[in-house]
Amino acid sequence: MAYRYGSISLTRWQLALLVGTPVAIGLGIYVYRKSISERKSIGDNDASNNVGDRKKGLPGKDKNQTLSIDGTTEDKEFELKKKKAELESLKLSPLKEATMYKNEGNVCYRNGKYDEAISFYDKAIDKCPSEERTDLAIFYQNRAAAYEMLKKWNRVKEDCTRSLQYNPQYAKAYYRRAKAHEATNDLMDCLDDVTATCILEMFHNNSTIMYADRILKQTGREATERALKEHVPVLPSKYFIYTYLSSFIADPIETITILAPEEGVALKGFARAKKALEDRQYEDVIAACTEEIETSEAESQYKSEALLLRGTFYLLSGNFAAAKHDLDAVINNAAAEVSLHAAALIKRASLHIQQEEKDLGLVDFDAASKLQPNNPDIYHQRAQIYILLDQLNEALSEFEKVIKMAPNHAMAYVQKCYAEYRMSLMSQDQMRLMIVMNEFKNAIEKYPDCVECFSLMGQVLSDQQQFQQADEFYEKALKLAPDNASLHVHRAIMLLQWKGDIEKAITLINHALEVDSKCLLAYETLGTIEVQRANLNHAVDLFEKAIKLAKSKSEMSHLYALRNAAVAQINVTSKLGIDMAKISALAAGIAPPSM
Repeated sequence: MAYRYGSISLTRWQLALLVGTPVAIGLGIYVYRKSISERKSIGDNDASNNVGDRKKGLPGKDKNQTLSIDGTTEDKEFELKKKKAELESLKLSPLKEATMYKNEGNVCYRNGKYDEAISFYDKAIDKCPSEERTDLAIFYQNRAAAYEMLKKWNRVKEDCTRSLQYNPQYAKAYYRRAKAHEATNDLMDCLDDVTATCILEMFHNNSTIMYADRILKQTGREATERALKEHVPVLPSKYFIYTYLSSFIADPIETITILAPEEGVALKGFARAKKALEDRQYEDVIAACTEEIETSEAESQYKSEALLLRGTFYLLSGNFAAAKHDLDAVINNAAAEVSLHAAALIKRASLHIQQEEKDLGLVDFDAASKLQPNNPDIYHQRAQIYILLDQLNEALSEFEKVIKMAPNHAMAYVQKCYAEYRMSLMSQDQMRLMIVMNEFKNAIEKYPDCVECFSLMGQVLSDQQQFQQADEFYEKALKLAPDNASLHVHRAIMLLQWKGDIEKAITLINHALEVDSKCLLAYETLGTIEVQRANLNHAVDLFEKAIKLAKSKSEMSHLYALRNAAVAQINVTSKLGIDMAKISALAAGIAPPSM
């Protein structure tokens, strides 16, 4: 989730769709074909197969047949007794005898007699010659299935591990062990095993892929909870901060004029913070504000202003606890000016949204609108939140209010165009789409120096696969803002869509990182590309750099999931001796590798 709308922002899933072919499901790695052919395993005679078939409504027993007490039909029971009698008169080979016990175990399993099934599988394992490795793998895996039904998870893991010792590429054993690991909350082991299953199934099994996606998200959330305890907040790049501050129309801090000090007298406190803002020396803002806040009441003229500004910069760095403390202090100060109070509510609303506390955020916006109904920033910032929440009608209503209050605010005008564009796509209204495209052209003519106008036009044209025109608008945007690293990344993504030019895209993203070493989007996108190219160790490094720059829980969780996915692939491919590049090519429908 992006923090604010400005400077175009793709969702995480859009990014996955653009970078990889075919689709990536939130993992950055798990690709599969749109037409999934489900493969039924019948060769191993697994005890669990028929249970699954009955759940899926596949053909089963004749409904008119009478069931005996153990669940088999009378005719089938008679046949079993007859065969058993015949077998007893013959001397069976050890493998045939083992297979007979396995079959008996399967019958017990299907009838819910799991302890009896285990006894028969025990006998099958004891009788089976050690050189019959494939059969032994099946017997252990079947016994693991029975233990699974009894929720004896450690036994499931032990038997699946033994099964894999006999058949290291047995996908079903990996999958069953993955479920046992999940049951005991060993999620990283679970991720390794479900990743192995996906790879061995060549990413053709949709249910396995979705299971992997769920486990990845869970590992991401858990890693985030641990990491947040030691996470060091980092201010974003100067360009990001400047763009964010510029998005406000009636910022009360901006209107304050500080008189120049006498010659030789150094600026202190809030005055120093204001000077740092003007010079874009943003690293000095928090310290200067702290100086003002810690000054005695008698000497401090701008304590509330300093709290608001420091809270804003804590918010930008992702230090949400400190940001809330400062913003609360302004909001709860009855003596604070109305404009400062409203601005603090707007910033705290944004803080709540980033912490996935949507309702609290909207409450703060409502409070601000009652306090200062003519403040366009309330409606502008809330409109951007509504876009992120896909509440487009509400966003359009808010943008209308902004434009009435601030008719010359270019960013609000073009963002309203973008919301209209999204609405026209959802309603499939071609006439509305044509009108919106004309509105975009009007915005560019009206605001020829607005980067947002060109960048959003580039995104819209890219959405419509008018790539040549989109590229021209990205070039114009970059001429206006060559230090906007995100623009370089979005242009790279567009080139991947258009020409599949990976090398050019990588060059553009690396340039973005030269321009702004704090561009999280660049690290994430490049990491995703490297996963697709099977450069997994490099991808892990890139994701870890992105994690250090993450601000919100959701963003950090997503990045940890991407990192964990790459780590799991490294673990599995190393263990199995598989070339991931060949697997990726095969999954993408390219010429299959020789294995």
